[in-house]
Amino acid sequence: MNVRHSFYLVAGTAALLLTWPFAFDWMGDGGNILNPVEFFGDGIEPGGTAAFLSVDMLIAWVVFIVWVLTDTVRIGMGRKWGVVFVLLSYIGVSMAFPFYLVVRERFLAQGDVNRRETAAPGSPTSGAVQS
Repeated sequence: MNVRHSFYLVAGTAALLLTWPFAFDWMGDGGNILNPVEFFGDGIEPGGTAAFLSVDMLIAWVVFIVWVLTDTVRIGMGRKWGVVFVLLSYIGVSMAFPFYLVVRERFLAQGDVNRRETAAPGSPTSGAVQS
């Protein structure tokens, strides 16, 4: 694990711990966390800062969903991983996004290791020095 992965994991965990007390309060007042229309509607209703942040987060969430569903297929992780991270985003995009970055980077790094191990000796990808 590198420093960047550690940062992502700390940021995602902090996001979870800092946001969910508010979610529990909202759900205690009758809110349904699995209903994004109700969730974002309640955030937009008061106007001002709450509306700005709710609309901003809604757009970021939609972009995250589209990106993660297409990126997991494009890099070879498979659609099931995209679905897993979309479902995790219901817990919080600010938690799911950094966790996805760690899984994504590790997946890509594993592919790099596999490509280097299977490369022919002396090829540019094998890590051997060319003369």
